[in-house]
Amino acid sequence: MDFDTGPAFLAIALGGAGLLAGSFLGLVSLRLPQGEGFAAGRSRCRGCDRPLDAWRLVPLLSYAVFRGRCAACGAAIPVRYPAMEAACGAIGVCAAVTQPSLAAALLTALLGWQLLLIAVVDGEHFWLPDQLTLPLLGTGLLAAAALDRLSVVDSIAGAAVGFGGLWLVARAYRAIRGRDGLGGGDPFLLAAGGAWTGWIGLPSVLLWAALAGLSVVAARLLTGGRVSGADRLPFGVFLALGVWLTWLLGPLGLSR
Repeated sequence: MDFDTGPAFLAIALGGAGLLAGSFLGLVSLRLPQGEGFAAGRSRCRGCDRPLDAWRLVPLLSYAVFRGRCAACGAAIPVRYPAMEAACGAIGVCAAVTQPSLAAALLTALLGWQLLLIAVVDGEHFWLPDQLTLPLLGTGLLAAAALDRLSVVDSIAGAAVGFGGLWLVARAYRAIRGRDGLGGGDPFLLAAGGAWTGWIGLPSVLLWAALAGLSVVAARLLTGGRVSGADRLPFGVFLALGVWLTWLLGPLGLSR
């Protein structure tokens, strides 16, 4: 039997895969910061600790059917679960409709799912673990080898320049200000971003990240919040956004 592998079918397939990926990544985003393994037993209700049946883990549908509550104890299910499922589904659809080939679509979806998990963990915990950034670097090298957008040499150069550049900035900031201005995981995340976009994409990654960070600061000021030099911002969230936009749109000022 021949299967329709046209854009509509691919969008549905990757969207559905994204829903499943989002269910898993939502669990990882909770377990990893707590030091638990990715597969540390069955999923449980955080209210009554009852294991969840497989049919209660159906992405989005189970949340809607039970109105966002545990069927056993009635405890509220955090909205982060369906939100991550929906976001990963949207990433899958976006990958399908924006990429010219099946391989590019699959790798783009993988990139988006990895970046989303990294952004969530950093946004909630100000932490960029090697367990997430190093696999992202590895898949960037894989993308360079599998696609014709970037050579493996350019990918390796992007990783080296990304890490080295941000590491030097962090060292210089500490030497001048006497305190850390960047987290230890940020250079590794930019290295991974460089592996995906190449060294020529790094300025665009940083520009998008800076604009996103400034937008958050501006929003705080406009809503009456106070901003000081001691405030912490999860820079990894902004870097993840910069990598995603640079991958989709290409380096700024250069035609794809």
